Amino acid sequence: MSTSSKPRRSPRKPKIVLSSTRLAELEALSEGMMRRNPELAEQLVEELGRARIVTPQRLRADVVDLGREVTYHDEATGKDHTVTLVLPQTADISNGLVSVMTPIGVALIGLAEGAVFHWETREGQRRELKILKVAPFEEETLQSA
Repeated sequence: MSTSSKPRRSPRKPKIVLSSTRLAELEALSEGMMRRNPELAEQLVEELGRARIVTPQRLRADVVDLGREVTYHDEATGKDHTVTLVLPQTADISNGLVSVMTPIGVALIGLAEGAVFHWETREGQRRELKILKVAPFEEETLQSA
C-alpha cells in the first residue's frame, strides 16, 4: 500500500509580492484594525512580514493589488468568483468590491495568477482557492451600473 495518500499537514503558503507604497498603507490599516479585530490584523501583519517588497513600477500586472480585479476558483464549491480588492471605505460586496481588511482580502493581497492558497472562512471552514486571473479594475463598469 502506498503512503502517498496521507493528507499534507501544513501546506506552504504561496509567495506574495507588494509594492513599497502599498506596504505602508497596509501597515497603517493593520494598526487601526488591532483594536477592532486583532486576529485579522495579526494575519495581515504576518502576510506583510513574509512579502517580497518591490517598487510600484516593478509590481507585475498578474499580482493581486488594491484596485485589481481577481478571479479565483473555489475547490470546495467548484465555482469561480470575481472580485475587486479595495480599501475598507469603498467596499461593497453587492458590487464585488471586497475590502482588503476581510479574511479573503488578507488572503488574496500580493498573490500572483496560478497561486493556490488555503483560506479559512468566518465559519471556520477551510477552503482551497486558486488565482485564475488578475486584471486592472475598470471603474467605468461600476460607474455605469
